[in-house]
Amino acid sequence: MTTVHTSSIQSLPLLARGKVRDNYAVGEDRILMVASDRLSAFDVIMGEPIPGKGEILTKMALWWFDRLGQICPNHLTGDAPESAVTEAEVPQVTGRSMLVKRLKPIPVEAVVRGYLAGSGWKEYQESRSVCGVPLPEGLTNASKLPRPIFTPAAKAAAGEHDENISYERVVEIVGPKLAQQIRETSIAIYETAAQIALAKGMIIADTKFEFGLDEAGTLVLMDEVLTPDSSRYWPVEGYEAALAAGTNPPSYDKQFVRDWLEATKINGKPWDKTPPAPRLPAEVIEKTAAKYREALERLTG
Repeated sequence: MTTVHTSSIQSLPLLARGKVRDNYAVGEDRILMVASDRLSAFDVIMGEPIPGKGEILTKMALWWFDRLGQICPNHLTGDAPESAVTEAEVPQVTGRSMLVKRLKPIPVEAVVRGYLAGSGWKEYQESRSVCGVPLPEGLTNASKLPRPIFTPAAKAAAGEHDENISYERVVEIVGPKLAQQIRETSIAIYETAAQIALAKGMIIADTKFEFGLDEAGTLVLMDEVLTPDSSRYWPVEGYEAALAAGTNPPSYDKQFVRDWLEATKINGKPWDKTPPAPRLPAEVIEKTAAKYREALERLTG
């Protein structure tokens, strides 16, 4: 298995390098998305790759796209990613790439929360609401919400944090009809996925979707979907105890790296969450890789 921190496809024009994905133009109408093994935490890319991560993210996204097509069309073309590159470049794309339709991206992150966690829990404590959605009194950290809520964010420029916005702001950005379609579609996908995951012993606490429009103006699900990078997955067995204790449930994501970074000192001071990131020790890399593998195996096994 090839570990790829940064892909280098010379035969295609590079469109963008995200935190994890490198996107290349294939003609005018398609994009080759390569999921690298990069890991970002606190919006900073770590210097060390997590072996196997890009392949795991791609397998999970494809597994979900396969099960959600009846709710919303997705950006997959069905073409083999290997067909878009030279023979020498094939090892860089195999198992970690998608050849997708080029869409007009909608500049809104469609976040759906089924549980109160992270920034949502912080906001609830202050205002009894999340992104302007009022919630009942008496919820605690990791509480299941009465029903899933749509709490969108504005896509930030590279290196900036995405910013939570109100539904009214989404209406201003894309218009009322499309805003409603995005909200309804996002919640429907989340509810379906949450049921599927629960049957595998995993809770999806929250997730974010990205959408684009095709040339006919149809709403299309794009980018990654329901991976541990875009979603908070909790194993069911640790959940009740964490809820009772008011702590964060154990999770299948980057929490392990975040916790290590929060605790680490550079020249006697905590890391200030700006590049460069501290070097990740081998043990943290291996434990993080194992978490991603476990999430994939549990979901698809």
